[in-house]
Amino acid sequence: MFILKSKESIGILFGIFAYLSFSILDTIQKTLIINHTVFQLLFVKYFFVFFLAFFEAKRKKNNLFYKSKDIKLQIFRSLLSVLESGCFVLSFKYLSLANAHSIGSLAPVIVVALSAIILKEKVSVKTWIAIFIGFLGVLIILRPTSSIFDPKALIPLFAAFVLGLYQVITKKVSKYDSNETSLFFTSIIGLLVMSLLAFNFWRPIDNSLYPMFLGIGIFFSLGLYLQIIALSKARASIIQPFHYTLIFWAIIFGYIFYNDIPDMFTIIGAIIITCSGIFVLNQSSKN
Repeated sequence: MFILKSKESIGILFGIFAYLSFSILDTIQKTLIINHTVFQLLFVKYFFVFFLAFFEAKRKKNNLFYKSKDIKLQIFRSLLSVLESGCFVLSFKYLSLANAHSIGSLAPVIVVALSAIILKEKVSVKTWIAIFIGFLGVLIILRPTSSIFDPKALIPLFAAFVLGLYQVITKKVSKYDSNETSLFFTSIIGLLVMSLLAFNFWRPIDNSLYPMFLGIGIFFSLGLYLQIIALSKARASIIQPFHYTLIFWAIIFGYIFYNDIPDMFTIIGAIIITCSGIFVLNQSSKN
């Protein structure tokens, strides 16, 4: 029991650093998306994931990582990844990091809801109530009836829904495909789509910004790899709640680099979403 707890503690530590890496990534993306296209940023990310897939396959000695038992599902899943990533990065152009992450943090709640609908997993009445409360938290942040409501705030909400669907499909495909296989298909489909779009919507990159583009690839790949290690050492139900540390980092980095201070509605909504999400994840782990 002690060894198990020690192993899961290491998993938690890797999980925390994974989400910190994603937070640094988003901070860089918010700067670059102002004068560059989403397609340029995503091309760099998937380029690095391509090499991560090979590295992970070599580490696990999986020489057939490029073969899937359900290619159609892998392609659909990869397209969802492109759509989700694109929408979430685009949201940084119009919203603060805190607002985008607070709304986007509804994703784990959406995963449970979609798992009940698509995978026919059993969800209790208490969980459905918590899911509903999570959506109320989003409404508090969005304030759709207010004169200051911005339709662009729906972008991270849509991204959260697509991310939820992506994670449900990933969960389904993981029953017969390895992590490295999923990473490979994600990178290949992402590169193919982004190559076409980035070529047609390319904007000049200043030499001083190349380190930031390099940072996108490094921190995205690092976050994914740390997440893989975290999930190999601890249960998903233990790692998932740390997803909400993204809001914490978003507030700190948003203030340091962009002088963004979240208003009371954002803070209250974020707290509600976080509490409902942790409750939903806890109930799911029990089931």
